[in-house]
Amino acid sequence: MATISIQCQHIKKSYTLKKNKIIALDDINLEVYKSEIFGLIGPDGAGKTSLIRILASLILPDSGSAKVEECDVIHDFEKLRTKIGYMPGRFSLYQDLTVQENLEFFASVFNTTVQDNYHLINDIYKQIEVFKFRTAGALSGGMKQKLALCCALIHSPSILFLDEPTTGVDAVSRIEFWEMLTELKRKGMTIFVSTPYMDEASLCDRIALMQSGKILSVSSPSQVKQQYSGTLWSLQSIHMYHLMQALKKWSRVDSAFSFGESIHVGISEQNISEIEIKNYLLQNGISEINIQRIEPTVEDCFMQLMDKN
Repeated sequence: MATISIQCQHIKKSYTLKKNKIIALDDINLEVYKSEIFGLIGPDGAGKTSLIRILASLILPDSGSAKVEECDVIHDFEKLRTKIGYMPGRFSLYQDLTVQENLEFFASVFNTTVQDNYHLINDIYKQIEVFKFRTAGALSGGMKQKLALCCALIHSPSILFLDEPTTGVDAVSRIEFWEMLTELKRKGMTIFVSTPYMDEASLCDRIALMQSGKILSVSSPSQVKQQYSGTLWSLQSIHMYHLMQALKKWSRVDSAFSFGESIHVGISEQNISEIEIKNYLLQNGISEINIQRIEPTVEDCFMQLMDKN
């Protein structure tokens, strides 16, 4: 039986903006297991940041309860903060301090030293150590990301909260960052990460798909894909706008979304053929059509779940 590292029960959170009530979290129930990479996947405004801040004891829920590493996020917040590492979405280190000074400061906050815990960050820090006398504000996006991760790890936390850590970072740095997370997980750390990037979902052990403060699904990426109902097709034409309009008018089409240079079309019928789709489009004046049946991605499954909810 897996050990539970994070447990949320009926968490609710709302904000008031210009006299309007905005529901950020709507009855969130969630369990995260020890030593897994758990991903919160969803667009901006889904509620990911609010949930992470509650779990990191930075804001209070309106109702419900949550425990992290057996610490209540409200009543045991002082003890909890020694057990977690937190990396906010916006770079929040001291930009006028050097790399080395930032690291030494965060170590001192937790009554430790860089020397005592250097083994915890060695693999990551050696990539930026050449810049240790450079101010944090002068670092590139990828280097800032690595420094922030080092500062979050320097006190040897048992769980790491990462709020959209790869937003605005180049593709190579994103890959390197996830390789670092995989290595931390291998060493036994629990990692709770939010991201708007659907392609990063496949790098997690389990994911929660979020939209408008609700969790639509919790399972492994492979299980999410297995839950897709119907058939999925990728269509291309030299007349993409007219192709989309024709598809949206067809009663047999459940969904049609632009996906890169193609349109992903969901059809509930399992036995519909490529010829039937092509004939319909030809009858509607769409020619030079490329049709291919494909396996759904996490993003396709997310779009289908959104339609159902």
